[in-house]
Amino acid sequence: MWAVSRAVKRAFKYRFYPTPGQAAELARTFGCVRLVYNLALQARTEAWTLRQERVNYNATSAMLTAWKKTDELAFLNEVSCVPLQQTLRHLQVAFTNFWAKRAKYPTFKSRKRSRRSAEYTTSAFRYRDGRLTLAKMTEPLDIVWSRPLPEGASPSTVTVSQDTAGRWFVSLLCDDRVEPVPATGAVGVDAGLRAQHDPKPPPGSRRLRRGLAAVPHHARRQGRMARPHPGRRGPLVPVVQAVLDLWCAR
Repeated sequence: MWAVSRAVKRAFKYRFYPTPGQAAELARTFGCVRLVYNLALQARTEAWTLRQERVNYNATSAMLTAWKKTDELAFLNEVSCVPLQQTLRHLQVAFTNFWAKRAKYPTFKSRKRSRRSAEYTTSAFRYRDGRLTLAKMTEPLDIVWSRPLPEGASPSTVTVSQDTAGRWFVSLLCDDRVEPVPATGAVGVDAGLRAQHDPKPPPGSRRLRRGLAAVPHHARRQGRMARPHPGRRGPLVPVVQAVLDLWCAR
């Protein structure tokens, strides 16, 4: 155990509720991030397959500048350039790990299966007095501050994401200090929970009882509905939302 406090990087994740305009802007950013990542991965793959050439981050960054000047990809200028540059850096890290045999070859991002996220550095957001405003936005995000940030901390990176149930989250990477824990000599043993043979939830947990009934209800409704179009999320969203509500029940 260390004897002095340590400086560490720690991410603090919160849920937020965007306005319709903010949600539309973030949706466009997610799509552009995925497109740039796939285009850069395709270019690097073709360069190695055809010419045995390794393409680095600087080359893909120059490609991004050229893509923005074309008529087909001119819409990339409508979103912040920082998340697009960050996804190229993430691709560079993925290839570095692949060449070092620490990971598999990078794969393309899917619109339906891949995680929807965008990363902003300090030049693409403003954080003042507990209010976070991202680039291309005029209003701060409506964040639910479930826990405070470290005193005097200022985020160095902000990552915005959306899960399959449509919930929005923001993660703030800040500098923090870990204080040493004094050694007491006591040892604790986790004996685990006693088996509960009664499958019924304990009395009083109304939210848990409603959640247990909502999951099969939405699953039956999904089974009776027509199969949705492959490009649409269809009736699966209520089922996922019910499962997440049950998982988050206290």
